[in-house]
Amino acid sequence: MLWSFVRPHRAALALGLVLALLGSALELATPMVIKLVLDTVSGSADLTGPIALLVALLVVGAGLGLWQWTLIGTVAERIVLDARTSLVDRYLRAALFPLSRRPAGELVTRVTSDTLLLREAASSSIIGLVNGVILLAGTLILMGVLDLVLLSVTIGAVVVVTVIFLTLMPMIARAQEQAQSALGRMGGVLEGTLRAIRTVKVSRAEGRMGDAVLADAHEAARHGVRSVRREALAWTVAYAGIQLAIIAILGVGALRVASGQIEVSTLIAFLLYAFTLMGPVTELSQNVTGLQSGLAAARRIREVEALPAEPAPTGTPDRARAAKAQASPASALLELRGVTARYTPGDRPAVTDVDLAIPATGHTAIVGPSGAGKTTVFSLLLRFLEPESGRLLLNGTPYDGLSPAEVRGRFAYVEQDTPVVPGTIRENLVFSAPTTGEDELWRVLGEVRLAEKVSALPDGLDTRLDTQSLSGGQRQRVALARALLATPEVLLLDEATAQVDAITEAAVTESVHRHSRHAAVVTIAHRLSTVINADRIIVMESGGVRAAGTHEELLHADTLYRELVEALRIEQRGDTAVLASAADGPPTA
Repeated sequence: MLWSFVRPHRAALALGLVLALLGSALELATPMVIKLVLDTVSGSADLTGPIALLVALLVVGAGLGLWQWTLIGTVAERIVLDARTSLVDRYLRAALFPLSRRPAGELVTRVTSDTLLLREAASSSIIGLVNGVILLAGTLILMGVLDLVLLSVTIGAVVVVTVIFLTLMPMIARAQEQAQSALGRMGGVLEGTLRAIRTVKVSRAEGRMGDAVLADAHEAARHGVRSVRREALAWTVAYAGIQLAIIAILGVGALRVASGQIEVSTLIAFLLYAFTLMGPVTELSQNVTGLQSGLAAARRIREVEALPAEPAPTGTPDRARAAKAQASPASALLELRGVTARYTPGDRPAVTDVDLAIPATGHTAIVGPSGAGKTTVFSLLLRFLEPESGRLLLNGTPYDGLSPAEVRGRFAYVEQDTPVVPGTIRENLVFSAPTTGEDELWRVLGEVRLAEKVSALPDGLDTRLDTQSLSGGQRQRVALARALLATPEVLLLDEATAQVDAITEAAVTESVHRHSRHAAVVTIAHRLSTVINADRIIVMESGGVRAAGTHEELLHADTLYRELVEALRIEQRGDTAVLASAADGPPTA
């Protein structure tokens, strides 16, 4: 699992391992040099050579440590950057509906906290494990060179510590993975709560939502505490085991010195190795713990990276180029032929056997009750959803011969909720047409009745677009202006005037009508004015096309359409009454 993240940086990590091993070699040599110093003192020889050697070991060791630390830190940051790049790329290229089923906060957690856990595991933990094992083995070998009896005492303590570690590590890993999962769920609930904060406050649900968010926080803390307790036990056992080994070494060693079996310098060197033994044991425990956390994070990252990507084109380049040809005004630019689609395998189809043709110019409105399949048709046209059966064609070219980008390059889309792109008003407007000039921006803002408002803002077009700078209806008009600036062949509007007043709606409707003279406009209609002004109306019911025609034709031919129009007319009457009341001024007692 980790190797897939490490592989691009294996050369740098190999160098880091070599530097770590050289540092360990110098560390292992130090007690032997100290023994040489002690033996030299007892023999009254010159100490210049041994002391110079100790200083040389210190200087070289410090230089190697600095080099290794810098190298491994750099590699760790590059591994994190690679993982984040991969995740962001997968999010943006993933099929829409599998991605949208995951809470946004959870996806963000993968990019932030999970990659940080991966950072240590995929860099320093791997090198630390290898170096720790070699340092431990080297220490034990040199202990054996000094005295086999004292080595046997040391090995007994190491075996006990190792067994306890191997027992505790899987439990630590499970606790850390559960804590990360709970943290991801908390991020998802918190993100959704903050997004709907106005509704939360009006519903007086702050306490309930706070409890829902903190429930996952408490679960993460509970698993975190469990992991900490087990880590603390492992560390305590390791520390106590080494300390007991040192006490045993001191006792047995003193007896062996007293009996003349070993020299005092040998016992001191052996004790130095025993104290050195704390280093590799500590390093191993830390890195095994870090590796467990990193493996859990790596699994979570790879799980998200497994989200299905959008389909690649299966057609030939000639067919793709054919799709770029301009359709004649009378011909069908878009066609659905016997299309059936569902969002989740096993669920009932969202649309069934739909036949639909949209001409290259004109305004087509799609109406129907909730759940009729209107939004699904938009999802199919934009290739957010792939058909289970049937075919979609763009100017006669099947969709499966084009990439999603080639298809979407012919569209502009205004969602009903009109999400804005993070950034300024200008950045939102030119999002689909980056080369648009200033004059064109102001022209389109004028069409959507927004030029006066934007020019009055302190920073004009460079004002950050948020709830403080523009209202919901004004942000909806920014989204419509952005779509019009893209000059698309097909403009898809999911009730793009739902949040604007009647006067602004009339201006926006006129702008859309002008666009429909040279391009196709398709709207999901929830307002009577949209329905009446359409050149052609599609009536959908229960996932299928029920009827099609003009407003007058459908009024006479279709009962469901008459019911829908009557409902829209009642709604419009209510809107008109509200406007009239506002015009008349406040009521008097």
